Amino acid sequence: MSTKKNSSVRARSPQTNGDAVRRAVNWILDPGIFHDLKLHGNVKWAASALVTLAIFWVWAPESSSVEAAKSAIETVASIFGSVAVKSYQALTGALITYSGQLLPLLWLRMQFLMEGCGGESWRIGRWLPLAVDGSRVGTPRTRKNEDRFCKPAGKKGKKKGKKKRGRYANQKRRSGKKKSHYDPQAVGPQMWLTLVWHIGMRMPWCWRVGPSYSSERNHLLEMLAKLKFAMFTLFCADAGFVGYDFWKGIASPGYHFLIRVGSNVRLLKKLGYVRERNGIVYCWPDAAMKKKQLPLVLRLLHFHDGHGDVYLVTNVLSETDLTDRQASEIYRRRWGVELQFRSFKQTFGRTKLRSRTPDCAEVELHWSLVGLWMLQLLAFKEQTAAGEPADHTSIAAVLRIIRSMIRYDSRVPLPGQSLPKQLAGAQIDDYERHSKKKSRNYPRRKEEPSAGKPVINTATKKHIQRLCELQSTAQVA
Repeated sequence: MSTKKNSSVRARSPQTNGDAVRRAVNWILDPGIFHDLKLHGNVKWAASALVTLAIFWVWAPESSSVEAAKSAIETVASIFGSVAVKSYQALTGALITYSGQLLPLLWLRMQFLMEGCGGESWRIGRWLPLAVDGSRVGTPRTRKNEDRFCKPAGKKGKKKGKKKRGRYANQKRRSGKKKSHYDPQAVGPQMWLTLVWHIGMRMPWCWRVGPSYSSERNHLLEMLAKLKFAMFTLFCADAGFVGYDFWKGIASPGYHFLIRVGSNVRLLKKLGYVRERNGIVYCWPDAAMKKKQLPLVLRLLHFHDGHGDVYLVTNVLSETDLTDRQASEIYRRRWGVELQFRSFKQTFGRTKLRSRTPDCAEVELHWSLVGLWMLQLLAFKEQTAAGEPADHTSIAAVLRIIRSMIRYDSRVPLPGQSLPKQLAGAQIDDYERHSKKKSRNYPRRKEEPSAGKPVINTATKKHIQRLCELQSTAQVA
């Protein structure tokens, strides 16, 4: 009789902040997603428990990685009743070993949840719009970080002969006036992050990390080779993602792209490879023509975004499949990936990572991105249910709410202050701003050059003759 009474009292006990956080995390970290993961025989922890601890580690407000790990271990033990490992060294060691296997499984799980709660934000027309962009993230200046992330110095060859120096070459220059507000510093070791970002739901999709001198185009091609993307995926990028080989690398697996082009791109028209109509252009550089590669057929779009002319190319040739209005909307909303980087670096405090060794720095970057993604997904779920727009989420407010819930995990929330209610109200301010938010004399601000207009030439007789030769050769083969 007493046992039934105790169970009924326990069932009616009020839900604490810790209970709400546990339910929210368990909604994402379903243990079944790691069912096929193979762990070493000596491992005593479950994969979901390790991932949970890693998330609370990157959510912790402490400035030191070790102190953040200690805080996360105490919090997870209090909220979940047990913890995977009990030290910073064990946590980072396990993450270094297994992050490569855990991350793809976690990406698939979160992408599945995004599709379930995305609604109209999931696709634009028939397209799954994914923006691609890159940014650098700083790390502490240690010898190991410099060796891993800094570009190696090139070997200087011996000069055959010394050039005669001018008459005044050894004279000291006059000290001119310098800007007092600008004090350039040496660039420390940095990591290059190439992020694939969902345009409609405004949150990460997947990413690739490398040294500071990595190529974001190569990063994307590597992700295309290793990961599987949904049908009708449309990759949208700015003017840096250009080139015949790069575009062919996206189109060959059956994916599509929408990319801005400028004066650094040369295109052809009236080549006769397909039925000619307005907007049809070709990318066929001389190097591809010499290698006997066929031209890429593209569609050129021209818009005006309020600041200047914008030229886009896409391998979606049908205006019915991708209308001009949809293309304009997708490219305009691509700008949100820049805000994602700002939120990650400024709001989430990852302008400079805390780890002093390369392996730990990579682990910290990976799981910081996962932690921020989880915050955005939890907020999106509650705000969509409340009918709030997806682009009004305040990441800073969501982070404050989660940290407050974790800090006071044993408290019972007041009516109307539950975690779902607070996340639903985590919106940016809606007042009308009458002045510019940027400062007047920001010292590190640089003026980005305009992309300009692509160079479009009419195909010559040589181009047409060479194309006919390649087509006849293909027919014979």
